[in-house]
Amino acid sequence: MSKDDIFDTSVLDDSWLTVDQLAAACAVEVSWLHQRLDAGLFPHAECVAGVWRFNGPCLSRARRMRELERNFDAVPELAALFADLLDEMDALRARLRQAGLD
Repeated sequence: MSKDDIFDTSVLDDSWLTVDQLAAACAVEVSWLHQRLDAGLFPHAECVAGVWRFNGPCLSRARRMRELERNFDAVPELAALFADLLDEMDALRARLRQAGLD
């Protein structure tokens, strides 16, 4: 677990980030986030009274997508799909640890 992962899950359990805060936390432009929101690539983001807000899993997803796009020149849709697969693998690993099978 990286330092970023600890921040993602512990600090943001009951908190939300705005678009500007998420962009700053991921070192991306706000337009990068809006393009992916418009494409529906952040299914867990919420829009309340016209203001987007993001939780810890959204922060993890945004960072993963950013890294995949930068490091592998992935298109946003492919980066989102791969981020989904990584999330699923993390969930399965957590279940294995809980069952004492890791």
